[in-house]
Amino acid sequence: MENNTTNQRQPLLPPTTTDNHHRLPVASSKGGGDGGYVHLPSNVDSFVADEEDDIPPIKTPKDFVREFWIEFKKTMYLAAPATFMGICQYSLGAITQTLAGQLGTLDLAAVSVENSVIAGFSFGALLGMGSALETLCGQAFGAGQIEMLGIYMQRSWVILNSTALLLSLLYIFADQILRLIGETSAISEAAGRLALWMIPQLFAYAMVFPIIKFLQAQRKVMTMAVIAGVSLVLHAFFSWLLMLKLGWGLFGGAIVLNGSWWFIVLAELVYIFSGRCGQAWSGFSWKAFQDLWGFVRLSVASAVMLCLETWYFMALILFAGYLKNAEISVDALSVCVNVLGWTVMVALGFNAAVSNYPAVFTSSKEVQDIVYKLTPLLALSIAVNNIQPVLSGVAIGAGWQAFVYINVGCYYILGIPLGLSLGYALDFGVKYI
Repeated sequence: MENNTTNQRQPLLPPTTTDNHHRLPVASSKGGGDGGYVHLPSNVDSFVADEEDDIPPIKTPKDFVREFWIEFKKTMYLAAPATFMGICQYSLGAITQTLAGQLGTLDLAAVSVENSVIAGFSFGALLGMGSALETLCGQAFGAGQIEMLGIYMQRSWVILNSTALLLSLLYIFADQILRLIGETSAISEAAGRLALWMIPQLFAYAMVFPIIKFLQAQRKVMTMAVIAGVSLVLHAFFSWLLMLKLGWGLFGGAIVLNGSWWFIVLAELVYIFSGRCGQAWSGFSWKAFQDLWGFVRLSVASAVMLCLETWYFMALILFAGYLKNAEISVDALSVCVNVLGWTVMVALGFNAAVSNYPAVFTSSKEVQDIVYKLTPLLALSIAVNNIQPVLSGVAIGAGWQAFVYINVGCYYILGIPLGLSLGYALDFGVKYI
């Protein structure tokens, strides 16, 4: 009977022993004693619901509507605040980029390249590595190992901040790197200067992503949503004040964007340190430095899966800079990627966006005209892209990082070569990238 169950269910992580317990390659629980592993009971081997918790057979449309509504409410209890938080956090950079478009085409291009290429590369790497906590914290919380959540978060801080230190070289030499890969001198210089100002945001990423997974595992998403909402309101006001009203331009935008991300970090740390997380946070521990290599391996596997998704859009912005009239091409494509990024945060998307949305991002008539031409393709991308993040979330939550090969094939073996062929070889321009 036990063998049949094992064959039918896919464990979250491969078992490392032959006994009736699965083990996670992390730190030991209280009392230590087993090489830094947390034991999970043999019945905690998947997210498959027990038969008594499953929905009854659906025989009529009325049954379907009833069960759909029940499951919808369960999902929205966590999904609604998490979606709101994601929109608010994504909107921080989007607002800065929008206001930069009111400064000029070069300013918009600089923010687009820095935000999508330099910061986008780091965002994808750190978010992906932080997603390892999604697997480990979810399992530990379900197994009752609440005290391990804080250890996991601290361990992730060590790894992500070390990674951020290495990634800071990308920011320091952004100008030279962009020139090396073929960006125009004007865009490279402006984006490189902005990248230097944005280094504090890099370390905010390294702190906030583990915090998010730590709190999500405890279903404390409403707190994060409130903090993100307050941050967005403050960010919008001070960005307008410094960038446009006081005339500080991109330097003012960098100050506000860094400050907004660190406001989120500090506010969430205050919440955690105030004792609102119970046993999940018992203070700093030297256990955070144990078994780092095992944690790194899982972090890297998670990072590769998400990086291949986020870096795809980075590549689109980068390639647009190689076209004729590079500033206009980058600006137009960045507007579309910005809108598409918002839809990743909420499945409802922007399919019914108002017809004048390009004017929100830029005052350039030439850029607006190109964006209008790209809108039908943008709508199609939104419709398809609403499904993919959900599937990736299931894969990461279940520990199926091996599914990364599907992303590699779709994005990099099919998508990018096809876009380059149409955009450059056939000279169809930015619309076909």
